[in-house]
Amino acid sequence: MTSRREIIAGIGGFAAWGMAGCVPLVGSDAGRLKASMQAIEAATGGAFGMAFHDARSGRSFAHRGAERFAMASTFKASLAALALAAEREGRIDLSERTRWTEADLVPYRPFAEARLAKGATWRELAEAAQVLSDNTAANLLLARLDGPAALTAFWRGTGDPVSRLDRNEPDLNRVPPGDPRDTTTPQAMARTLHRLLFSAKAPLAAEQQAELRGWMTATETGAKRVRAGLPSGWETGDKTGTSGAWPDAPFVRGDIGYAIAPGGAPVTFAVYHRSPVRAGPITAERADAGFARIGSVLGDWMRPLGADAPV
Repeated sequence: MTSRREIIAGIGGFAAWGMAGCVPLVGSDAGRLKASMQAIEAATGGAFGMAFHDARSGRSFAHRGAERFAMASTFKASLAALALAAEREGRIDLSERTRWTEADLVPYRPFAEARLAKGATWRELAEAAQVLSDNTAANLLLARLDGPAALTAFWRGTGDPVSRLDRNEPDLNRVPPGDPRDTTTPQAMARTLHRLLFSAKAPLAAEQQAELRGWMTATETGAKRVRAGLPSGWETGDKTGTSGAWPDAPFVRGDIGYAIAPGGAPVTFAVYHRSPVRAGPITAERADAGFARIGSVLGDWMRPLGADAPV
């Protein structure tokens, strides 16, 4: 199995990564963290927006934290949370089965296509949207919960004035420069995740928060992104997003989630990467190496919070 160090040092293999790795992180002061992010961004190309948030200590850090980025599939973590909250409120029975037809299928539908003949429960669709990033599952769930506007209203109700969902899959991935539709900011999403997953004031009961964290932990699409840079033995979960290539919109990749060091407090993160529109998308390997390096920065940033796990 490829080690954390091999992922960070080996992917890409170009000289600029040395610069990114040489920025000292001892003390985790904002200036050094900014320098690390600028070096990672320069080595990768494009623009990284990211935010770390620890509500218990009040510590946070962001780079391009207030810039809007297309969410792509990262919205599905909040969609799963909305489904669980709706069940708690009695607006949906997630054990109820539903069916769909071939006309409902949209690209990337591993679960929905496999279950076309027999259908699934709403809970299974919520899990498939989060764990597998199944686009058809997400669309079916959105329709049942009153559409994209309902998810935007859910965010507003949890104290997020920024994140918004306007369209279904796959159209929501096409976000030209300056278009606010289907976007968030790293700071807004990192804080929203903390409220949904860990706050006692969340719209989810404690057991529902645990269920959602379990789905995020089971998600494998982020194995080469932020989680690749975090120490083994830490509890982590995430939701990725990849917009794909569009002629008039940047190629965006995202990874949002949480990390808990042994004996430490939970920290949520939101990281987005945007390729230049006209230059073409940066390769997945190069972008993923940047995400992994940010994961390493996150691990170093968390150590003053009591983390003492081996790297």
